[in-house]
Parts: sequence; C-alpha cells; structure tokens
Amino acid sequence: MHMATNASTAAHTPLASLRSVTLEVADVEAARRFYRAFGVETSLHLRESHAATTGFRGFTLALTVSGPATVDGFVGAALDAGATVLKPATKSLWGYGGVVRAPDGTIWKIATSEKKDTGPATREIDELVLLIGVENVKATKEFYVGRGLSVAKSFGGKYAEFTPGHSNPIKLALYKRRALAKDLGVADDGTGSHGIVLGGTADAAFTDLDGFAWEPAASLAPTRIGTAIGTGFGAVTSSRPSPL
Repeated sequence: MHMATNASTAAHTPLASLRSVTLEVADVEAARRFYRAFGVETSLHLRESHAATTGFRGFTLALTVSGPATVDGFVGAALDAGATVLKPATKSLWGYGGVVRAPDGTIWKIATSEKKDTGPATREIDELVLLIGVENVKATKEFYVGRGLSVAKSFGGKYAEFTPGHSNPIKLALYKRRALAKDLGVADDGTGSHGIVLGGTADAAFTDLDGFAWEPAASLAPTRIGTAIGTGFGAVTSSRPSPL
C-alpha cells in the first residue's frame, strides 16, 4: 500500500525550482542534535509533525562526496549520533557508498564515484540530491515540467533529474519507487505521511502525482538547524542559497 497520490491542478505561478527541503519530525530538538552531529545541519529545515507514517516514505536524501574516506566519515558520524545501517558502506561497480536511516526515519545515502581515496577525508558535500520514488517517472517528469522545472537528465521511464536553481544546491530527481526502495535496502510499501515538505516558488501549495507536498518557500516557517549552506561543517560546496 502506497502513500496518497492525488495531485492538485490549480493554475498558479510556475514552480521554477526547488528552494528548500523541510523534514517533518516528532522531536525537533533531537533531530537538530542528530543533523548537527551528522554534518548536514546547514542543508535542511525542520518542523514538528506527528502525522502517522509507516514503512518506506518514498524518498531519500543523497550526499555525493569526494572519496571513500569521506563516505566513511559521514556514515560514522551518523551512526555515532543514533542512525542505523540499512546498507554498510562498500565498493560497487559505480563507486563506494552506504545507506543509513536517521532516528527521525529519514533515509540517507552517502556515496562517491571514486573507489580509492585521492586525498584526505573532508566534511564537504559535493552534491545533495532529493531523490523521490514515483510510480511513473515519465508522468511525474511531465507534471514538473508543466510547473516550470527544466530537465537536466532523463533515462526513459527509469530516472530523471531537474536543473537546480542557482540559489539552491539541492537537486531534485525521480526514480521508480520500487527500484529506489531496492537500492536503499528497504521494502517499497508505506502508508501515511511522506514526512517531508518541498519549498518552491509557486504562490500556492500543491501536491504532486505521488503525494509529495509543496508549499511556497516564503511561507514556510521551519526551525533552522544551522547557518547558510556553503560554509562550515558539512558545507555543500557547489553553490550558496539565499536565506529563506
């Protein structure tokens, strides 16, 4: 049984790009402590929610980093702060990576295309991707294109990613829900809330084809975890967003 899949159809200002990601958590203070220890405190917002949710929430946040030692550093920091392992960090055909689940239930994938270290471990994030699992990649891709997003890459009905806005380093990508769950090492069934809110430039809230909620970024009032992305511990080095 999957999450709700009704999409709003009202015509509003085009979405244009993803501006923010807000995780809905039961304990904001506990989540803040975890994400600071993990090293991604500058990349997210939090807000309190007690909406029911079970099983796979249909998304992952993926960190791309410079090498295996950096992957191990992020995975180790997450485990020390209370995360659980879904897939231990290991080599594969495409590189090196692992998957953990945060105490609030959010699944994180940390990976690199490098199989050997070419330098010392760092706490820098090369890329942050919000990867959502969808029932129909082509249909959801067209849904977002209709709201102003630009497709950066597309591989038929299997995968698509969108060009991130210049003021936000978080990239949005689509993957088949069942394939994403398999990649993360979890069952693909889930019910209730996704536990995440996406902030965009549209002037009204809407829900996509797979039940992911969007709200105007300017109207979100989440708890900040840290300072602006691009500086300090766990900095995303690709770009720097304007404050929300």
